[in-house]
Amino acid sequence: MNKVLLTGFDPFGGETINPAWEVVSRVHRRKTFPELQVEARQIPTVFTTSIEVLRQAILEVQPDVVICVGQAGGRSDIALERVAINLNDARIPDNEGNQPIDEPISEQGPAAYWTSLPIKSITARLRKGGIPASLSQTAGTFVCNHLFYGLQHMIATEFPGIRGGFIHIPYLPIQTAQKPQIPSMSLETMVEAIEIAVIASVQHDRDIIASEGQLH
Repeated sequence: MNKVLLTGFDPFGGETINPAWEVVSRVHRRKTFPELQVEARQIPTVFTTSIEVLRQAILEVQPDVVICVGQAGGRSDIALERVAINLNDARIPDNEGNQPIDEPISEQGPAAYWTSLPIKSITARLRKGGIPASLSQTAGTFVCNHLFYGLQHMIATEFPGIRGGFIHIPYLPIQTAQKPQIPSMSLETMVEAIEIAVIASVQHDRDIIASEGQLH
């Protein structure tokens, strides 16, 4: 039986809810996948600690696939992240007050890692299902990218049999009620999106070839 580990962060930046955790915890509880074991774990929005918590979750669950999910306030679609960069450059403090600026995540690691999820296959399935989706070329330089890079570095150095990557999701409507013109997406739609991502990640060892590049 294939095992999939989903992670979502706790609230940060003054928010009282994080859609990432709300979504992955519901996917975990629904358990609607035939011949799949899906586990969800909450990750603290804290530099360094987040990677250690993820490592312990991987050791506990022993997954075949890891999908980390994070909030991207201001984005309007499901964003499949393509590349994690070796950089911490925090515009705001994390949940323990850490605010690293222009620091590498790993002194010995490469400048970047590619995702090992079939992100173009996932994007195509999401769009076919009527869910807005895109490939993203940057996961930022806050804790989301930090965890994404940490995951890919662990896959490269500790857990070579695992495939993994990162998905950003929009705000929930409750978060944007007092933020005019800021996009959001319903919880039900985002749960469906992550379920689609889980299934596609298990079914596709190789990604499809499709044009998803950007001009700038």
